[in-house]
Amino acid sequence: MFSLFGKKYSMLSAALLKGATDAHSHILFGVDDGISALEESLETLRFYEEAGLKTLWLTPHIMEDVPNTTEGLRGRFEELKAAYDGRIKLRLAAEYMLDNLFEERLSSGDLLTHGEGYVLVETSTWAPPIDLWGVLEKIKAAGYRPILAHPERYRYMGMQDYRKLRSLGVALQLNIPSIVGSYGESVRKKASALLRGGFYSMAGSDCHRRRNLASQCGAEVLKKKDIRLLETLLRRSDDLQ
Repeated sequence: MFSLFGKKYSMLSAALLKGATDAHSHILFGVDDGISALEESLETLRFYEEAGLKTLWLTPHIMEDVPNTTEGLRGRFEELKAAYDGRIKLRLAAEYMLDNLFEERLSSGDLLTHGEGYVLVETSTWAPPIDLWGVLEKIKAAGYRPILAHPERYRYMGMQDYRKLRSLGVALQLNIPSIVGSYGESVRKKASALLRGGFYSMAGSDCHRRRNLASQCGAEVLKKKDIRLLETLLRRSDDLQ
């Protein structure tokens, strides 16, 4: 399949989503800056079904500017499940900004987790929160394991930071748009280096719009080596269940 020298592939042409798990998405409708309407959520799920996706994690934002509640998100999740009659396994977690609201939720144990105690967190792409390393240690001390979403997008981080994160037991989640160049060449190169260095534990689309997902999955930019690594990573994400 990959015998032609220099040939590049897309997520779809390489069938990378077949049997895969997407660990990060914003297709739970009407709760954040992602998909706003139920019908688009269902259209996105149909696209995923055609691509062969096995499991999809819905990870809406929770932050001071988007103070979703656990109860509210669970209610909306049940609405989506009631309307969806397809084959994809739907799972609910959240993507938490490391801010004051997160520390409140952490203190009270009010968190939507991936599987057994994994917590998906993010920071600003431009600057770290105050005491980033201390907050990550607090998460661990509370009995959770932090997953840092799309670390390749953080401009303030270098390889020494990624090595430190790995040594602390922080899992790293690759954004598929990063590896296909959606955020620019510098992010793509960093994502490729982290992927080839074995830094990532899982991958996700970070999908906010169906049309963007289709474009990113159809882009023929992936090299053979990255395809093999991505395939392994997308299957490993299933371990979060």
